[in-house]
Amino acid sequence: MQPWLWLVFSVKLAALWSSSALIQTPRSLTVLTNQMAKVSCEAKTLPKTTVISWLRQRQGPTKDKHFEFLASWNPSRRTATYGEGVKKESIMVFSDITRHILNLTSVKLEDSGSYFCMMVGSPQLIFGTGTELSVVDVLSTTAQTTKKTVFKKKLCPVPKPKAQKGLTCGLITLSLLVASLLVLLVSLSVAIRLHCLRRKAQIRFMKQLFHICWPHISV
Repeated sequence: MQPWLWLVFSVKLAALWSSSALIQTPRSLTVLTNQMAKVSCEAKTLPKTTVISWLRQRQGPTKDKHFEFLASWNPSRRTATYGEGVKKESIMVFSDITRHILNLTSVKLEDSGSYFCMMVGSPQLIFGTGTELSVVDVLSTTAQTTKKTVFKKKLCPVPKPKAQKGLTCGLITLSLLVASLLVLLVSLSVAIRLHCLRRKAQIRFMKQLFHICWPHISV
């Protein structure tokens, strides 16, 4: 391979590792089946005419891990373009001043996965921060109810009012600390997973662009 081609490829690949200008919210989302899921992609520093595309990587070890093109929105023409096999009645894309919205109108269990907004820049591809969607049949509340019941029973046998009050405050403080730690751990794991998926998607798209531009060169 020619040295100058390696240089061009290195410059383009390095541009993919820059900080994303597309901020997605929420970072994670749990929705019941047949309900609507909404993902927002904010692009404050990009032109209002920027075309934004939406990609999905499904969950599950048996699923194919490729990225599906769902749809793209052109703010100038106010038109949407849908991917192959995508049902228009189940997906809606649009935008307001700075935000691009993806609405999944009636989600199924197989819609669980990681969702990314993306724009094709020059020369780099810019990906959103990612949103992890989990679709469930029933929201789990049994564990929380059990914890509350056990907590009340422990306070009953305390004979002294002063000792009972101190024990109650101590348990509440400990519960808040444990809950805060669990929230931080879950948020960190979701952020790390979305970061890795976004990097994989960027490298995959870069390789595809490279093979299109120089099909006779093997890397």
